[in-house]
Amino acid sequence: MFTPVHTSLGALLLFSGSFGLLVHNGRVFGISSILRSGLSPAQREHENLSILVGLLSSPLLVSFFVPSLLPSFPGSVESWSSAASTLGLGFLIGWGTKNGNGCTSGHMLCGLSRLSPRSLIATGLFFTTAVLTANFAPSVTGSQIIPACNDGRPCYHTLLPTTFELAVMTTCAILALFTNFIVVSPKSSVRPSPSEPRRLLFAYLAGLQFGLGLLFSGMGDPTKVIRFFAFVANINSFDPSLALVLLFGVGPSLYGYLTVKPGQPTTSGKIDAPTLADAWRLPTRTVADIDWRFVAGAVAFGVGWGLSGVCPGPAILRAVLQPAWGIVWMGGYALGSLL
Repeated sequence: MFTPVHTSLGALLLFSGSFGLLVHNGRVFGISSILRSGLSPAQREHENLSILVGLLSSPLLVSFFVPSLLPSFPGSVESWSSAASTLGLGFLIGWGTKNGNGCTSGHMLCGLSRLSPRSLIATGLFFTTAVLTANFAPSVTGSQIIPACNDGRPCYHTLLPTTFELAVMTTCAILALFTNFIVVSPKSSVRPSPSEPRRLLFAYLAGLQFGLGLLFSGMGDPTKVIRFFAFVANINSFDPSLALVLLFGVGPSLYGYLTVKPGQPTTSGKIDAPTLADAWRLPTRTVADIDWRFVAGAVAFGVGWGLSGVCPGPAILRAVLQPAWGIVWMGGYALGSLL
C-alpha cells in the first residue's frame, strides 16, 4: 500500500544518516563497499564495523519498540531450491555491486545528491534493468515476480500509520536531525577536535539512522520494492511510496551538498575539513573510468534487484530477522564480491 507518511519520515532518516556521515566523517555511505570490507579481513576497518553494528541494531530496536513497522519478509530458506535461488541472487548482487562500484545507497542516494555523472549513469542502468526484469522476466520464467495486494484494492491505496507508529517515527527523525545538525553542526564555528572515538560513535549512529530509515520508508521490504517497479505492466500492483525517497532523501542531501560543498575550496581558497575527521575520503573516479565491467556490474545488480527487491542494506537488516536466509545470501554475496 502507498505509505506517504512512513516513507517520508524514513527518507529523512536515510538523509540524516548518509549526509551526516559525509559532512562529519568525510565519507560516502556506500553500503556495498562497507559490507565487502566487513566480510574481508584484509579491508576491515573500525569505522565500517561501527556502521555495520548500527545497521544491525536497527531491526532489533524496531522489533522491541514497534514491531508493526517491521516488513513481512517472504519465507526463509525452506528447501534446496530456495537455498540455491537465494545463494544465486546474493552472488549476482555481490558481483554486480563490486564491479558497478556501488548500489542504491552509494550511487542513487549519495551519488545523485553529489551530482556525480558516474552515479547518474549507474543508477539509470540498474534502475531501468530492475524495472524491466520485474515486469518482463515472468514471461520468460513463468513465475510471477510482482505480487498483487492481498485485500483486493490497488497497491496505490493510501495506508496511514497508527498514532503510536507516527510518534515513534517522528521522534526518531527529530532526534537524528537534532544530533546531526544541532549537536554536531557542520557550520558551527566551534568544532570538536577530530578523534577516532568520535568518528566511531558517529559512524554507529549513522548506521542506526540509516537502518531505521530503510525499515520506516519501506526500502527494507522486498515486496514493497518490487511493487514500486510495477508501473510498466500492472498499474494495480504499483506502489508509488519509494518515489518519496527521492524527494525527502535525495532532495535534502542535494541541498546540503550545495550548501556545505564538502571537499570543495571556499571563496578564500581553503578546503574545510569534515567536522570529525582530518580529511575527506570522497570518490575520485569519473565518467572516463567507466568500462565494460562497470556497465555489466550495474546491469547485473539491476537484474538481482528486480528479481528479489533486495539490495545490500536491506539484506543486512533481513539477515538479523531471518538468520538462515542471511547466511545463504551473504555467502553468495561474498562469493560474488571475490570475482
